[in-house]
Amino acid sequence: MCDHAPACPPAASPGHDAARVVITHPEQGWSLLCNGVVTFDDTGELLPDGRAVPPHRPAIRRRSAVLPR
Repeated sequence: MCDHAPACPPAASPGHDAARVVITHPEQGWSLLCNGVVTFDDTGELLPDGRAVPPHRPAIRRRSAVLPR
C-alpha cells in the first residue's frame, strides 16, 4: 500500500503504527494506515492478517486523596 518515500514500516514490524494515515474516521474512532493497519482511538489495532492488538495505553497511576487537617 505504501508508495511514498521513505516507505512506512511494514505491518509486521514493531514500529508499524508510525505509518502514515490514509483514511480517518474520527466519528467512528478508527484510522487506516498506509501499511494496512487499522488503529482505534483506544490504541488497539487490527493488523492486515486479521490479528488484533489489544489497547496499549500507558497505565494511569492514581494518587490516593490526602485530606488536609
